[in-house]
Amino acid sequence: MKRNIIRIDEEKCDGCGLCAEACVEGAIAMIDGKARLVNEAHCDGLGACVGQCPRGAITVEEREVPPFAPPEHALGKTPAPDRGFLVEEEAGDGQYPVNACLEGEPAGPAEKEDGESPSVEGLSHWPIQLRLVSPRAPFLRGARLVVAADCTAFALPDFHRRILGNRALIIACPKLDDTEGYAEKLAEIIRVGGIREVTAVIMEVPCCFGLLRLLQRATEEAGDEVKLMYSIVSRRGEILKEGEIPKAEPSRYQGAGK
Repeated sequence: MKRNIIRIDEEKCDGCGLCAEACVEGAIAMIDGKARLVNEAHCDGLGACVGQCPRGAITVEEREVPPFAPPEHALGKTPAPDRGFLVEEEAGDGQYPVNACLEGEPAGPAEKEDGESPSVEGLSHWPIQLRLVSPRAPFLRGARLVVAADCTAFALPDFHRRILGNRALIIACPKLDDTEGYAEKLAEIIRVGGIREVTAVIMEVPCCFGLLRLLQRATEEAGDEVKLMYSIVSRRGEILKEGEIPKAEPSRYQGAGK
């Protein structure tokens, strides 16, 4: 039958996952870092997801599709599926992840009022890779942000307790990633989110200091006063040095963990 249904422009999609989170019926899934319509029968064509897309990648069009057949959880007959990370559900001819984006509340202070480290059981949001994070993601609003080199969480056994707490997290690799545009995107994240504190977490190896330099450029480009902190992690799982980087001193901490 002919009816309204969404269309996703994969070229515009940045993989933030906000549309999948907004789709009660679970018709949208995040696959290979892109939003995909995985079940046409589950899409009601009303476009609740359209307004959630920060890139204008979703439109509503009329075309020949199966009749609307909402899943039982959308009708209240069964519990809604877990909306976090990868949840498998019947969708068309195969199994698809219903949603790979878990958006938490804006991240608050990393310590409790009594000074004790908070109990942390896992991430409060997804995705975390810099290239996939939307600057307008809700978890970034007013957050204290950690930007960590990929290896640090593996090298530091108590990364969640010592570093993350309930801060927002973004990860990147200054050596293996194509970092073109990273500084500009980080600056946009800081501006749009109203972020006032960023902590760079890097390994002691020389290539990792590239991430620190990217964040220095980003905080300067963001314009507002942003506190830039750093933690340097050793290959043996220790924090060698940590502190705050004053503005206009871009090379002072190069090799600080040596």
